[in-house]
Amino acid sequence: MKEILREVGMIARALDSISNIEFKEYELTKGQYLYLVRICENPGIIQEKLAEMIKVDRTTASRAIKQLVNNDFIEKKDDEHNRKINKLFPTEKGINVYPLIRRENDYSNMVALAGLTKEEVESISDLLQRVRKNIEKDWEFVRKGNKRNY
Repeated sequence: MKEILREVGMIARALDSISNIEFKEYELTKGQYLYLVRICENPGIIQEKLAEMIKVDRTTASRAIKQLVNNDFIEKKDDEHNRKINKLFPTEKGINVYPLIRRENDYSNMVALAGLTKEEVESISDLLQRVRKNIEKDWEFVRKGNKRNY
């Protein structure tokens, strides 16, 4: 059996490393750009939903959000109906750096897909979405405290 997930992991780690290096001058480190992008695209999102989108645990999300708040990329606002809920919004600084992150993402996509036909790009996109959906089932299962049987 081919080691597909090793390839996916190497790609993800390489791109994450590149982004962390390139965004360091903006004080965005350790994947914080991922959170900022999701918050810019979903202003008012709550922390739990954000963690679910990025596929991280609450503690990891909490640390990244705290750093983004401390570095003035995002702000927390109380929900008007439920004071226990904080909604996350980009600040002006966050909004200003968002286009740079999107350009980096578009460039990385272009580099990654160079030499592939339109049909191959569609195919790899469809296949990876199916793989992600398969993995999400186990992620949800384990996240709820269960143990996989392998």
